[in-house]
Amino acid sequence: MKVYRIHEKITKYRFGNPFPTDGVLVKGDPWEKEGMDYFQVEQGTEIRLTYKMDSKDMVWGLGENQRGMNKRGGIYVSYCSDDPRHTPDKKSLYGAHNFMIVDGRERFGLFIDYPGQVAFDVGFSHTDVIEIIIDGTDADIYIIDGEGLREIVRKFFHIIGEGYAPPKWAFGYQQSRWSYPDAKTIEGVAEAFIDHDIPCDAIYLDIDYMEGFKDFTVSEDRFPDFPRFVEKMREKGFRLVPIIDAGVKIEKGYGVYEEGIQGGYFCTDGEGKPFVAAVWPGKVHFPDFLNPEARRWFGLKYKGLIDWGIEGFWNDMNEPAIFYTERGLKKGIELAKQSENENLDMDSFFALKDAFIHMSNHREDYQSMYHHVDGKQVNHHEVHNLYGYYMTRAAAEGFEEIAPNKRFLLFSRASYIGMHRFGGIWTGDNHSWWEHILLNLKMMPSLNMCGFLYAGADTGGFGGDANAQLLIRWTQFSLFTPLFRNHSAIGGRRQEPFSFDQETTEMIRKAIQFRYALIPYIYSEYMKALLHRDMYMLPLAFAYEDEISRRVENQLLVGDGLMIAPIYEENALGRYVWLPEDMLLWKVDDYRERSYEIKRKGHLYLEVGLHEIPVFIRKNKMLIFGNHGRNTEVLDHRELYVVAFIEDRAQYVYYDDDGLTKDYKKEKYTEIRISIERREEDFEIKIENRENRQVKRIHFEMVDIHGNIAKKTVVLAAQ
Repeated sequence: MKVYRIHEKITKYRFGNPFPTDGVLVKGDPWEKEGMDYFQVEQGTEIRLTYKMDSKDMVWGLGENQRGMNKRGGIYVSYCSDDPRHTPDKKSLYGAHNFMIVDGRERFGLFIDYPGQVAFDVGFSHTDVIEIIIDGTDADIYIIDGEGLREIVRKFFHIIGEGYAPPKWAFGYQQSRWSYPDAKTIEGVAEAFIDHDIPCDAIYLDIDYMEGFKDFTVSEDRFPDFPRFVEKMREKGFRLVPIIDAGVKIEKGYGVYEEGIQGGYFCTDGEGKPFVAAVWPGKVHFPDFLNPEARRWFGLKYKGLIDWGIEGFWNDMNEPAIFYTERGLKKGIELAKQSENENLDMDSFFALKDAFIHMSNHREDYQSMYHHVDGKQVNHHEVHNLYGYYMTRAAAEGFEEIAPNKRFLLFSRASYIGMHRFGGIWTGDNHSWWEHILLNLKMMPSLNMCGFLYAGADTGGFGGDANAQLLIRWTQFSLFTPLFRNHSAIGGRRQEPFSFDQETTEMIRKAIQFRYALIPYIYSEYMKALLHRDMYMLPLAFAYEDEISRRVENQLLVGDGLMIAPIYEENALGRYVWLPEDMLLWKVDDYRERSYEIKRKGHLYLEVGLHEIPVFIRKNKMLIFGNHGRNTEVLDHRELYVVAFIEDRAQYVYYDDDGLTKDYKKEKYTEIRISIERREEDFEIKIENRENRQVKRIHFEMVDIHGNIAKKTVVLAAQ
């Protein structure tokens, strides 16, 4: 084991010769040190770490995983998996996010930079023991010390690099379904949003927009004159966001396939031939994204769609998902033939059934696939968790070459730590279950901890049938997540906001309008988190040290000033809330109508009607917002509004930029610094205005700790 000092509070322990994942960007300096802090280490054909917990220790993190914010009591396996049934017993989902914080008598962060399988037993087998098994002998392990949870996360962000900045329109509402089969259907969806006066920025193209499910193609029958259609939709105020899958169809005459074969850009089998599997189009090859030449080739393929006006993409099926291989299919068919006319008992029946059920995404198939890196053959199984990350990296690097200063929407299903620099993620094929609203809520801060600020779930659930109440409540939560997309599966109930009764449509309309009014706050808080290496959505424990806040798992802090307590149970018209301090409650129905209640520190049962969205403004904090519009491009932020809850004084920095370019990296952005101080009978407002050319007036509503309200309007001097 070699030891490196990355920072005075960050130590890297290197075992063997790890594969370079590029998850961490800081190398560090060699350091003479004996043993690993906190953990006992055993080495053999695997690396095993053990840590003894106290009874009250908590474990945060592990990104996209099941169970609670506190991961204690579960087993989690980092091995990117295509599994649409997100039940509590599932140990692997689409992402591999090996960062966690132990929080108790000792407080430290742990990141395991290993691209193959890692199993985390967090007090499952032995109540007070963390046992981590790395399925190999080569890994970098980082220990991060710090006084507070947030400090540890910030130090982690320091070594993994600055995250992804989407265009501002990507913070608008987005509508998707598998599948809108043709241009006529999509245009009808767009017209329905316009007719119902529901804001929307993007409509998605799932796999049926392609010709035969072939990447970078568009069906001429279903989408004739596609460039004109893209332009027409933009004129209506909508961007189109097509899906791109990992598998490339094997078909003579198909340009992407032919180029991939000619360039040697595909993963191979053990004999050096292109590896064959099957996904949507049937048999496919998988691009070797770990090969920089193949990555550049694939990334530049996005240019064709970009030239037609496309400004956003979602990368899917990139664990990579495998429906079957010839090996698995042959085995299943042979067993079926052997079973014909047989009297199948329990064992033989389930063996036959499992041969087909477990044909997809089989470990043996991943072990039969190879990458070529720096002249060496690398077994895919050993680097499995990098595939989706490097596919999204290929796209982002392609965008950088195609349009260097333009921001594109880009997010992925599979991911690994480090991919946050190139795009966001959505949490995959969830279900229209009430439990999945709560899972969505619990997963967001864990994803933030791993660098993924631009994230969200399929609002309303992808699989199954959402009822009106579930869609309303899920929408009321999702309006706070950076990625706000409603997505559902073919064959299930339609769940666009206007697919229900008039009353439901009205409630969802108001919630989405509130989202658009909140974009000044959401975008400001997101970009500040990005630039200052911080989180956007946090557990209460990251700001409050009391024991109750440490245990709350159904409330979130959103940015600097808000706490939210969503409703996630069917037929509930209220819920219990913990207030770690006095807060100002705004129950939002129509955001243009405002009334407030002061809620005192402590336990509270809060009544919340189906039409209401409870928003808590923290003490000595502010909420800044504007007016809604039909999409982000027409939002008029010449006038903004501030609601502040003041005991003595509060400060807020409002951030804005052009939302389209990367000029923010050159410090080309707006900052309005607001400070409010409580005087004897009044409030004093001070504003510092940096490079602002848009905001002309800010209307203030200030509530003091006794419930007194003062209103003022401040006119900003022109720059």
